[in-house]
Amino acid sequence: MTDLDPVIHAQARLRVVASLSALGDGDRVTFPRLQDLLGMTAGNLSVHLRKLEDAGYVEVSKTHRGRTPTTLIRLSRRGRLAFEEYTEAIRTLLDPTPSKEQQ
Repeated sequence: MTDLDPVIHAQARLRVVASLSALGDGDRVTFPRLQDLLGMTAGNLSVHLRKLEDAGYVEVSKTHRGRTPTTLIRLSRRGRLAFEEYTEAIRTLLDPTPSKEQQ
């Protein structure tokens, strides 16, 4: 049986990674936009982003738009690969290929 990535498997982090995976490779979303999409508090989202960032799954960059500080988030290549492996593991759990003994 395939193990599920515990970093992604937590419900809130799964929602974050799934949302970020919908972006194009290299595209970023602002923190407030991601917060609105997910309906999470700023503190809750920050905690889960930190865990994903520590695992190398997301990249968080801080910049300015004019004089306004802006936090941008994107899924890293490592995060995209981890999410693809996670979704494949889920598919395998839901629809396992029958073994030769079961056929």
